[in-house]
Amino acid sequence: MWNYTEKMMEYFRNPKNVGEIENPDAVGEVGSVVCGDALKLTLKIDPNTHVILDAKFKTFGCASAIASSSVLTEMIIGKTIEEASKITNQDIVNYLGGLPEQKMHCSVMGMEALEAALENYRTKKGVKKIVGEDRIICKCFNVTEKTILKTVELNNLKTVEEVTHFTKAGGGCGKCRGEIEKILKDFWSGREKIDFNSMTVVEKVKIVEKILNEEINPKLKSDGGFMELVDIEGNTVKVKFLGSCRNCPSSAITFKEVVEKELKNKIRGEISVELV
Repeated sequence: MWNYTEKMMEYFRNPKNVGEIENPDAVGEVGSVVCGDALKLTLKIDPNTHVILDAKFKTFGCASAIASSSVLTEMIIGKTIEEASKITNQDIVNYLGGLPEQKMHCSVMGMEALEAALENYRTKKGVKKIVGEDRIICKCFNVTEKTILKTVELNNLKTVEEVTHFTKAGGGCGKCRGEIEKILKDFWSGREKIDFNSMTVVEKVKIVEKILNEEINPKLKSDGGFMELVDIEGNTVKVKFLGSCRNCPSSAITFKEVVEKELKNKIRGEISVELV
């Protein structure tokens, strides 16, 4: 018997926002009934303010999946798509007061459905998240390398068993466990190499520009903006917004929650980031 919190059980017994929005502005579908868990999230979004006006879900899964999905809808209603995009699986878990480790994958499924819905809203390429765009590691549960890497980073996962609890990858036939172990080894060894304190100025410039180009700017460009490195003085990184981000009212929030957070997560050692 799982040790569920009272709040988790309340959202399971009396889930909020169950159903599907008619003519939704965004749809995110993840998982598969064949694999055991599936979630469809539909959103109604104000075209002018980009505020999420309504959110509904349909899920096939356990009590944790139902509660996680219900909580997610409550968390995002009233938020802008930019604010909602910052919600992680750990935020869902915290809202519920915790989840058993073996059920953490339910919170990750909610985060993935939200990402898929927001991507659908931004690009209007289709209603389904295309798993084929990324390399599938676990064929039993259709878990991609991108999902594993993001979950490892957000939740500080170090073992294959932890990855399985959070994503279900490796929990089927087990053939992918070696591949998961390699992903973990490459990810954490790569993190250890980035030590700002011991780098030359040229090395600092290269690593900051790499993070900007590969991690930060792809997120900003979806809204028509990007970020440029201005200077590095000691361990202080100076950057500036360009494009539509330059005069955006939410630029200060984007700087703190996306730019500064990403740079500090990726770089080891003392580092400060300034917006100029």
